[in-house]
Amino acid sequence: MIRKILVWILTLLGVVLGSEATYLLLKFLNVTHLFGYEITDLRKILAIVVSGIIGGIIFYLLSPWIIKQGTQSTRKVEKTLQKIPTNEIIIGSIGLIIGLIIANLISGPLKLLQIAWLTSIISILLYILLGYLGISIAIKKKEDLVNIFSFLKKINIKDKGSKTEHKVQPKVLDTSVIIDGRIADIVKTGFVEGPLIIPTFVLEELRHIADSSDGLKRNRGRRGLDILNKIQNDMDIPVEIIEKDFDDVSEVDTKLLKVAQMLGGKVVTNDYNLNKVAEFQRVPVLNINELANAVKPVVLPGEEMIVMVIKDGKETGQGVAYLDDGTMIVVDGGRKFIGETITVVVTSVLQTAAGRMIFAKPKTAADKVS
Repeated sequence: MIRKILVWILTLLGVVLGSEATYLLLKFLNVTHLFGYEITDLRKILAIVVSGIIGGIIFYLLSPWIIKQGTQSTRKVEKTLQKIPTNEIIIGSIGLIIGLIIANLISGPLKLLQIAWLTSIISILLYILLGYLGISIAIKKKEDLVNIFSFLKKINIKDKGSKTEHKVQPKVLDTSVIIDGRIADIVKTGFVEGPLIIPTFVLEELRHIADSSDGLKRNRGRRGLDILNKIQNDMDIPVEIIEKDFDDVSEVDTKLLKVAQMLGGKVVTNDYNLNKVAEFQRVPVLNINELANAVKPVVLPGEEMIVMVIKDGKETGQGVAYLDDGTMIVVDGGRKFIGETITVVVTSVLQTAAGRMIFAKPKTAADKVS
């Protein structure tokens, strides 16, 4: 049905173009005689009608080819637009509108030249040039434009003096924290507010790990994908997948930091090196390992604990025990108590980048010292 409508529209267009071309030709050439015949008004009308019919027939015959070419061109444009993020399309459209407005303002004074053809050519070139520059500059400076709009919004809110809700910063998840899995438990407790952002290049890296020939890597990758499905399907928190990539950057960690900067969000990770790079680039980071260390129970020197010594320590006579949360306790003189549950007295606590270590002595030894 649509195809038939397009055929008739093109045929009508051919009629209009054919008749209009003949009319303009007769008008500008001002021919009064042709092949010995006088060009009367009736013959002019007849020539215009015949030209319109010929134009309509030509366009009717060409319409299948025109429709086919138009359909193919439309599909190519559609595929290209699908690859471009929505925010870039919106920003590019705004830039195009601004460019065309500026071109229109500049074209106005050109009418004073009183040279119609020259004015038309210059105006067309201005519209094309400024339209292209508007799109190009807007896309290249999109981050600056977003920051300007955010700044203006903040000023507007301050001027109104109204109280607004605190905007929650997006949390950009990296590959390591997804595979780690503890993020799902933290989200479940409600300590992390969304939205959670999953860039497509992180999903691609997870897929590559899940398809690895190495069994351990393959299991890690599949675990990460399972964790994502669990968060998205079973938990009440928004999860957004953004199709944003940086062709000029190969490192996934660098891309993550760029996404976080672009969205004004925070990176969630347990990667020590990524944490340090993010701090250097002033990107906020939520480190799962730091959170785990922070929520461990506080232990003070002199406090008594009941532990089970399970193995030798590095130094002579030392024994090693562990708390339920995995904190290692080094028991001085505890080697002889391996396999036994004893009461120890904390002597000192050492906080390291890897976690916390507690040093203690058996209570009997501590009592003798005191």
